[in-house]
Amino acid sequence: MPQAILNQILNQLQALEPSELQQLSQVLQAYLKNREASAKRAAFHQALVGSGLVRQIKNPTFERRTHQHLIQVQGESVSQTIIGERR
Repeated sequence: MPQAILNQILNQLQALEPSELQQLSQVLQAYLKNREASAKRAAFHQALVGSGLVRQIKNPTFERRTHQHLIQVQGESVSQTIIGERR
């Protein structure tokens, strides 16, 4: 961050009320905690790749999954039918 931007932020801090400063402090602490956790996770993933335990770290996809609808079966349940066929 350029020094000019940091100085501007520090100057604006003087105009904040104590409750606003407390709120800002909480937000900054949460931000730093998340950033630290992300750095640890990245270092762990890099160590896994570097050691050869894994070749690639895949990030989870957050796509919506299609809803699966239950179907009605007449007679005995499907699980009972499968068990009966295996015997």
